Amino acid sequence: MAKLNYEVLKNSGYDGYILEKAPIKVLQFGEGNFLRAFVDYWFDMSNEKAGWNGKVALVQPIGQGLSHLINEQEGLYTLYLRGSENGEKINRKRVISVCDACYSPYITEDWEKIKEIAASDDLEYIASNTTEAGIVYDPNSTFEQTPPDSFPAKLTVLLYERFKAGKKGVVILSCELIDANGKELEKCVKKHIADWNLGADFEKWIEEENLFCSTLVDRIVPGRIRDPKEVAELEKEHGYEDPLLDVGEVFGVWYIEGPEWLEEKLPFKKAGLNVHVVPDVIPYKKRKVRILNGAHTGFVLGAYLAGQDIVRDCMHNKNIHGFMNKMLYDEVIPVLPLDKDDCDAFAAAVTDRFNNPFVDHLLMSISLNSTSKWKARNMPSFLEYIEKFGKLPQALTMSLAAYIAFYSNDIQRREDNGLVCKRPAGNEYTVMDDAWVLDFYYEHKDADIRTLVHDVLTNEKMWDQDLTQIAGLEETVVADLQLIREQGAEAAYASVL
Repeated sequence: MAKLNYEVLKNSGYDGYILEKAPIKVLQFGEGNFLRAFVDYWFDMSNEKAGWNGKVALVQPIGQGLSHLINEQEGLYTLYLRGSENGEKINRKRVISVCDACYSPYITEDWEKIKEIAASDDLEYIASNTTEAGIVYDPNSTFEQTPPDSFPAKLTVLLYERFKAGKKGVVILSCELIDANGKELEKCVKKHIADWNLGADFEKWIEEENLFCSTLVDRIVPGRIRDPKEVAELEKEHGYEDPLLDVGEVFGVWYIEGPEWLEEKLPFKKAGLNVHVVPDVIPYKKRKVRILNGAHTGFVLGAYLAGQDIVRDCMHNKNIHGFMNKMLYDEVIPVLPLDKDDCDAFAAAVTDRFNNPFVDHLLMSISLNSTSKWKARNMPSFLEYIEKFGKLPQALTMSLAAYIAFYSNDIQRREDNGLVCKRPAGNEYTVMDDAWVLDFYYEHKDADIRTLVHDVLTNEKMWDQDLTQIAGLEETVVADLQLIREQGAEAAYASVL
């Protein structure tokens, strides 16, 4: 079967939107599954819905990558967005045609082409996702290297090429999963400017002509389909082979920190897409961590003890789903510094995302390192609720008891890779966390409930504070844990509804 390209696609009978020729307006560092299902998707949709008429040139950030395959397919690839919307199963196919070509900076002629694109009149944006380790200052990266080792160093050289060519600045959209990703990238660039003595005029141009945007990305991208049978079926249906086929969840939102004029410059608003320019991405990151991630950590440990194995099935259990909703709508959302309706809509989308019929998300995979996760995702809501309302949040307090229950349920043994416990259903499971956390629970395997709860809540290494100082908490967690142990986690969850 022929591999996907424009001629093969035409012969396949595909009747969706395709744009074969357009000027390169985006230089993108990263060619992996996430960027192709997220950033490139939004720009591709903008071509269709807003007449943006632009292409993306991809830069392979490491020595081994997808450039040869992408160029062989002339930048084309198939994207499936799958999931649930308003309870309806979605399996949406789109052939993405926004990518022009992919270049490896480790090939001399490609690096020269990248510099040429960086200095072109058409370029408007530079996007990146070079992983969390990508935005770091590397003192060993030099201006003379072809190319410099680190991503910020490469970017500095490319911006210098643009500056020397007398061109206007660009908008830089950082998608790496670190706080203040755009600001951190700008700091690295300025450090290279100083170290390499590139001059005050260039630094002024960087500050006044360019906009480094911190962004918050939100879309789960499983990536490749690994079932050979499904791949074969899709190839037969498509009429072509596509080893670049990508899969993402149907939900997606992109928050870009910037001034108001940026929303009009970017094509996304005109295209009616779920991409938003905001003055500060921090509240939206807080919303994602507290609602989406906090929901996971808040209900999955008790749900596993109750006999559930995957997230989707929990959404069909009225007590577990009801418990999650009470936690989110009654306790988390009321303390968030964002519009309530907006948060309610985000929480409603969480149910759809957790109900994704294409993803079997194991509760045990979510349980990894739940001590630090509960502290980061759930404790801020827990403490802020107490401060605002002067009482304990019932569901969040129960989730703390469920965390203790999961880490201490019929402990069998301590192994090198974890703490082996036994579920009420009878099967063993392995709790995985920092060694000191697992040692703590193993040392308490014979402790009574009251002693266990007291020692957990007073463990300042876990929580950075003595939680027994919160009025009524110790007694409530003891009672909740007793209920979980005696009647089961599902009954305990139901008790707060």
